[in-house]
Amino acid sequence: MINKTIAHYEITAKLGQGGMGEVYRATDTKLDREVAIKILPESFAGDRNRVARFNREAKVLATLNHPNIAAIYGIEKTDEIHALVMELIEGETLGQRLKREPMTVEEALECCKQIAEALEAAHEKGIIHRDLKPENVKITPDGHVKVLDFGLAKELETKLGDPASLDDRAESPTITHMTTVPGELLGTAPYMSPGQARAKPVDKRSDIWSFGCVLFECLTGKRLFQGEDVTDTLATILKGEPDWAALPENTPPTIHLLLRKCLNKDRERRLHDIADARIDLEQALGDPTSSIIRLSDWALQETAKHSGIRPLLAIGAMVLVALVAIALTWFLKPSPPTPLEYRVEAVLGGTDRGDQY
Repeated sequence: MINKTIAHYEITAKLGQGGMGEVYRATDTKLDREVAIKILPESFAGDRNRVARFNREAKVLATLNHPNIAAIYGIEKTDEIHALVMELIEGETLGQRLKREPMTVEEALECCKQIAEALEAAHEKGIIHRDLKPENVKITPDGHVKVLDFGLAKELETKLGDPASLDDRAESPTITHMTTVPGELLGTAPYMSPGQARAKPVDKRSDIWSFGCVLFECLTGKRLFQGEDVTDTLATILKGEPDWAALPENTPPTIHLLLRKCLNKDRERRLHDIADARIDLEQALGDPTSSIIRLSDWALQETAKHSGIRPLLAIGAMVLVALVAIALTWFLKPSPPTPLEYRVEAVLGGTDRGDQY
């Protein structure tokens, strides 16, 4: 495709490839700007379901206007070539960044806060991403985060008018490697929620699970769920438990708790709204110990196992002293003096007329 032209876009370089298409760098000759063009592979051009899903991605992106989501400029079709024209995001993917060097806790929280903001905007529009992973997140040279690739996105309620919602059959790619490919399961294996792993219908809580996986990986530099092959990976998701001890010692206690809420295998007990994750991240960035008192005793004990119990004991002691001081102030404060009681008796003489007072 290099040096070829689609409409008025001249393709200059290949940027990447995934299960949903190939991405190229191109020049918009009309507006004199650089863009990214996502092209549906020719082998899928005759596949009605693939083409429909490709067109749906364009419609989904057109409904989203947020600084943390890559924008779409248009859709083109030339002969048998289907192409999406999108904002070109300079920089590296989050996956590349994590391979290059570990993130500090602050960098990880700031990056994931921006990812949460992107998901929050999508969820408010009734759209779930369903394939959130480090490779679908770009970080610009100035640290700005952009979430990419809504190719597997699905509306919580069908509004885009696709035929028969393109049947959910068309939205179920199978996994033969660690990436998304057509078939029966949807998503990228290490970041799939238990519901996705079981090929069950999913909602925004599936994105929240994937977000938890990404947050854990940003903090530890290690993929949360992995195995020798896809089957092992899915089994780990369904039956395994995260290695909480892998989290850095200076991870704020509320982030420990946030991860547990995001990664609960029971989606009814999982965090229900990504906005709550965004709020926790903002508070942790502002003051890592500001909301420690919100943790349950159980969460405090769990955190103490991995991040050192002495700071928590010190805080507990201070809280106890404060409570004792309040109690003493209340119970030992002097009672107001009993008011003196005066009684006055007077005998009043009557008059001849018998007046009484």
